[in-house]
Amino acid sequence: MTDPPPSSPGDPKLHWQDATIAAITADTPRVKSFLFAPAAPIPFRAGQHVDVRLTAPDGYQAERSYSIASAPERTDGIELAIERLGDGEVSPFFHDVAEVGDAIELRGPIGGHFVWSVEDGGPLLLLGGGSGVVPLMSMLRHRAAQGSHVPALLLFSARTFDDVIFRDELIAMHDRNDGFKLSLALTRDAPRRAEDFGRRVDPAMVAELVARLPAPPRHLLICGGNPFVEAAAEGAIATGIAPAMIRTERYGG
Repeated sequence: MTDPPPSSPGDPKLHWQDATIAAITADTPRVKSFLFAPAAPIPFRAGQHVDVRLTAPDGYQAERSYSIASAPERTDGIELAIERLGDGEVSPFFHDVAEVGDAIELRGPIGGHFVWSVEDGGPLLLLGGGSGVVPLMSMLRHRAAQGSHVPALLLFSARTFDDVIFRDELIAMHDRNDGFKLSLALTRDAPRRAEDFGRRVDPAMVAELVARLPAPPRHLLICGGNPFVEAAAEGAIATGIAPAMIRTERYGG
């Protein structure tokens, strides 16, 4: 089981640039999506992230890393989904202050470990908890943009049905019957769909997900908070998936 190595924002190829907020969308009560139009294109691979830097009038700066939600094929900008954190310095600004037309500094792309492209093949098993679904969404949007039929399954764990980020888009992807399947694990809500669960991720759930794929997964990527990542990875290992094929990315504690 492998986590991505620390990113290297000191890479001389990376530099800060202004990006204009082109659109803001409310995804859930706690998450908004922001479409940024950078001054220069930011080519990236699905699963990578960018750094965001805010500078206060007194010169104080705050930086945060956010995974890219959009597909690499999108040409009008890059999308970041930002969850409001009660004790955060950056997310409250985006939720309460930022407006369309504002210029924000971005740097990237960063990261090359937690990525997937259609050339990598499948089956693909994605396990996401909360805002950890964001880089996985980029992979699924990339798959759709390429017209790929690589077998893929996403388990998205959220508190309630209303907390499912990108919910309508994900359900529409599932309904296309092109080899992608969506399962929701709602920890504080009853399941609404036959494919969904009403509990936290556990080994039995992971085993059932693997059985829904046409063949054992060739790639397994897990992203979320530490407790979710640990539970999902342990469940995958208990199912017989080799630790070496599990890639993880962790969001906070």
